[in-house]
Amino acid sequence: MDFKNIFKIMDSKNKSLIEIHIAVLFFGLAGLFGKLISLPSIVIVFGRVLFASVFLITVLFFQKQSIKLDERKEYFYFIMLGSILAFHWVSFFLAIQLSTVAIGLLMFSTFPVFVTFIEPIFLKEKICVKDIFIAAITFCGVALVIPNFEFENSMTQGVLWGILSGFSFAILSVLNKKYVSKYKSLVISFYQCFVATIILIPFIFMLKPVFESKNLILLIILGVIFTGVSHTLFINGLKNVKAQTASIIASLEPVYGIIATVILLREIPSLREILGGIIILTTAIYSTLKTKKTD
Repeated sequence: MDFKNIFKIMDSKNKSLIEIHIAVLFFGLAGLFGKLISLPSIVIVFGRVLFASVFLITVLFFQKQSIKLDERKEYFYFIMLGSILAFHWVSFFLAIQLSTVAIGLLMFSTFPVFVTFIEPIFLKEKICVKDIFIAAITFCGVALVIPNFEFENSMTQGVLWGILSGFSFAILSVLNKKYVSKYKSLVISFYQCFVATIILIPFIFMLKPVFESKNLILLIILGVIFTGVSHTLFINGLKNVKAQTASIIASLEPVYGIIATVILLREIPSLREILGGIIILTTAIYSTLKTKKTD
């Protein structure tokens, strides 16, 4: 028995697990920037995708990776994916700004439940009764999070935008499956961030934001470290870790984010939010495991 090779494999797997945990931690902490940066959500997302695009194209250049797509029609497809990503992140940060980081993260976490409904539509399959039951339980959790369901209430608006964030990310996840086996994940991430940057430019001219040095530095950190680096770490980690294991770790994103929020921003979730969050995360993990088994 070659113990040297066994320990080498174990070290590679442990390194990959650490990379994925760090990436998920960064994903969770990204939500805090919605409170730390005093700019509209559209401007925050513009800065995020702009600096992420610069970082990703730099990584691809040094790795000598081609970003050329095989077919011309695929460029139009990636324009659609980039547009969805832009909407997803704008709605995500808007949810956080209108409510709390915890609510924004928990509502985003509903996306695996949406995936279980969206995939059968694309695959032309019947939706299971079990999926409807899981969705009902999930939205019971959502109902617990909402303190008072009134459209004028900023918390309610935050929850609704958060759900839209989860729904749009579910669509993005399903559509991305078409190309993850064909192109490198970094190439896909670059195109989506780059397209999102182009799409948001007109809004920047309309809003004419004033970039203070503090906000500019935070946007660079958000784009480079909490987007570009985190995506790179997560993708690298997948080399030695099963996708199902990575998905379970990814479900810790709101947990990491909420703990950080309590420590750094002193935003302490109510008992209702905690109970609702437990229900949402439980159904999200179940939906993720179910989806991976059918892949």
